[in-house]
Amino acid sequence: MNGITIDQFAEELDLEIIYRPDNPETKITTSDLNRPGIQLTGYFEYFPHKRLQIIGKVEWNYLATLGDKEKERRIEEIFKYPIPGVVITRELEVYPEIIQMAKKYNRTILRTDIATTKFINKIINYLDDVFAPKTTMHGVLVEVFGMGVLILGKSGVGKSETALELVKRGHRLVADDAVEIKRIEDGILKGTSPELIRHFLEIRGIGIIDIKRLYGVGAVKTWEAIDLVIELEFWDEKKEYDRLGMDEQYAQILKVDIPKYVIPVKPGRNLAMIIEVAARNNREKQMGYNAAQELSNKVLMEMEK
Repeated sequence: MNGITIDQFAEELDLEIIYRPDNPETKITTSDLNRPGIQLTGYFEYFPHKRLQIIGKVEWNYLATLGDKEKERRIEEIFKYPIPGVVITRELEVYPEIIQMAKKYNRTILRTDIATTKFINKIINYLDDVFAPKTTMHGVLVEVFGMGVLILGKSGVGKSETALELVKRGHRLVADDAVEIKRIEDGILKGTSPELIRHFLEIRGIGIIDIKRLYGVGAVKTWEAIDLVIELEFWDEKKEYDRLGMDEQYAQILKVDIPKYVIPVKPGRNLAMIIEVAARNNREKQMGYNAAQELSNKVLMEMEK
């Protein structure tokens, strides 16, 4: 992503616009921030000017100790660089010198009433989400027993019908058809639905249905971390399917490995129930218990007797 405009940033975080040039030239291109306290003292050997600049109570009080001319000079040294903008926290008064230099160098000045530390945490979380690596996959995302289950498979294999059955069994729909996925901190994948089709499900022979309207707000969810991938495929009589579960399979999405099961589909199989069992089994594996390994150990012990 090339960056977000300062206007979008201000709107999303409900910031007061103190000064905005007619055509702001810079964008926010990183989630990193800078508090320019050391730059206000005159040190510019390392100045991360591409970051959003945050002026909190410490920086504001330091400027208050300077004379008018010295204050203007030091603020100008910062504003000469192509900074994306300045945010003043705690609803502090904006010094006239700051507005003067913003007009001179076409820099945007914003303000918030939130305390500095809380505001920094808020915008880091927001910008991390904006700049997170992302992709869109064709599939269905459902929350099953608190786990995000991404259901993949060819068109017509029954992904949406299986998701509908899971919703009827008390689970929640996150996305159908298009699943937007972001990689956030610690290798966690966050899945959601495009705003336009959120809460809608396509069922062949019926058409589009609104899950939120039909089943209530408790049947849908805005986003969910992806914990498990289920790939549905048409049953192939010539293919040997895993019957023990000793071989772990993974799907790699945005360089993150997610446990994966391949479930063959044929008439008579209760896919919703199978996915429930897969989710429970995956939870047990996360907690250190592997049923297939346990059975293997028992067999080996019996053979050794």
